[in-house]
Amino acid sequence: MTSGRRVALSRRRFLGCGPAAALAAAIPFRASAAAPPTGEDYYAKLGVQPIINAAGTYTYLTAAVMPPSVRRAVERAAYHPVRLKDLQKASGEYLARKLRCEAALVSCGASAALTLATAACIAKANGLRPEEIPGGVAGRKNEVVVQKAHRYEYDHAMQLCNVAIKEVVTVDDYRAALSERTVMTNFFNAAEGGEICQEQWLAVAHEHGVPCHLDAAADMPPIENLWKYTGMGFDLVCFSGGKGIRGPQNAGLLLGRKDLIELAAQNDNPNSDAVGRGMKVAKEQIVGMVAAVDWLLEQSNEGMEAEFLRSTAVIQRAVEKIPSVKTRVITPPIANHVPHLIIDIDPKQLGITPLEVAEKLRNGTPSIELNPATGTDGRGLMGTPNSIILSTWMLGDGEERIVASRLRSVLSRARG
Repeated sequence: MTSGRRVALSRRRFLGCGPAAALAAAIPFRASAAAPPTGEDYYAKLGVQPIINAAGTYTYLTAAVMPPSVRRAVERAAYHPVRLKDLQKASGEYLARKLRCEAALVSCGASAALTLATAACIAKANGLRPEEIPGGVAGRKNEVVVQKAHRYEYDHAMQLCNVAIKEVVTVDDYRAALSERTVMTNFFNAAEGGEICQEQWLAVAHEHGVPCHLDAAADMPPIENLWKYTGMGFDLVCFSGGKGIRGPQNAGLLLGRKDLIELAAQNDNPNSDAVGRGMKVAKEQIVGMVAAVDWLLEQSNEGMEAEFLRSTAVIQRAVEKIPSVKTRVITPPIANHVPHLIIDIDPKQLGITPLEVAEKLRNGTPSIELNPATGTDGRGLMGTPNSIILSTWMLGDGEERIVASRLRSVLSRARG
């Protein structure tokens, strides 16, 4: 935790799994598989170095690479203008049918979805118009209740709407905190702490007639999470579009009750006098988000895991005979629920630390990024300061072999 009241962004709990179980059933999966791109290379023109992403769907690494079908949908959408509200409405109705919920809205990422969810709940509780949020919220019903262990950086997304956040620890605290001033509760699905489970959180809030939002931004896969939480009774649920769903990075999903989604849309772009005006989602990103959901629903959890494990095994085999190296594969139970490779080393024997390994890979050609928990106390992972941590789910075709070769070379030659 970053402090007594805030939870670190990278908090994750991990479970063990074996790397070989699903290899025989591997299904071709790589999202980057396609013909070489055409047109001018603006990364080269701008002097920006492409990387191999062995870290994961981190925003600072531009999240996921879109599958070919999604890229084609984005390109085609760029050719013709449409009426934005028509596209928002049609895409929301389509996604709601696909994802088994009352209503859906394509947002500018999960953080924007959280802001729009908050604005919707404020509007519902107070009857406020979009132009009255956030300026007219003071003195109105404006409290959001969260567990103390669920406080995080994205509190700002709610605070944009001028809310007051009330912390609770126990169920008794929770019951006492809910009042006529409460507009919403927020449950951070990937939080490590918190005494109150999802079911109890929902039951108590709904006893008081308070809507519940669930932040499931990075909780994909498994695929069924896209309808699991609304099916449980959460009134609003947000997902990042550019992580495991593999849509555009600046897109996300807000799913849930029809009345609340309609209010969220009223507080969204292109409405000029609304808190969501700056959270613009272009026509290309809306279409890309829909195409990404279509693509994802054609996949299977088993097929994706098998391919990730196959790639992981390539790297394991490349390094496991190096002196002092031990490897293990773990999968987080909730957020980033994909295999991660933990490579434990003895820096004294090899003459190099995990952080030095990460720096050498970052500064090489091509540049390779490892998981940011490498060489730390794990940041909630089952790693140590002597652990190299990576995942293969964002690698392109053949990139696992490049990572394997470079990592073996760095570890083998460290003393030289």
